[in-house]
Amino acid sequence: MAGRLRGSRGNMSSIDPGRFDCQSCGACCSYSAEWPRFSTETDEELDRIPPELVAADLSGMRCENDRCCALTGKVGEGTACGIYLLRPHVCHTCQPGDEECLMARAAWGLA
Repeated sequence: MAGRLRGSRGNMSSIDPGRFDCQSCGACCSYSAEWPRFSTETDEELDRIPPELVAADLSGMRCENDRCCALTGKVGEGTACGIYLLRPHVCHTCQPGDEECLMARAAWGLA
């Protein structure tokens, strides 16, 4: 993911993350099939993720095109993670209003 990032986090202090509602967005979960990857999860954590949501090569979440298969709803209107409490660690790192969030929102044409 780091290779896809642009810009500087130095500008982040001026962004109010409270103005971003993840449940009416979902862009980060539909931006790139490369994002929902497994990295630091324990075997026990991985075993809790439903097998039908795991990629065939076991590297991360299964995606259809760039959309994570655990995402429900319509991007930009109303979304939810079907395995929110079990989601991979990388899913915790994208925060409302951060650089990854803004990049995904821009790709979807969301302000």
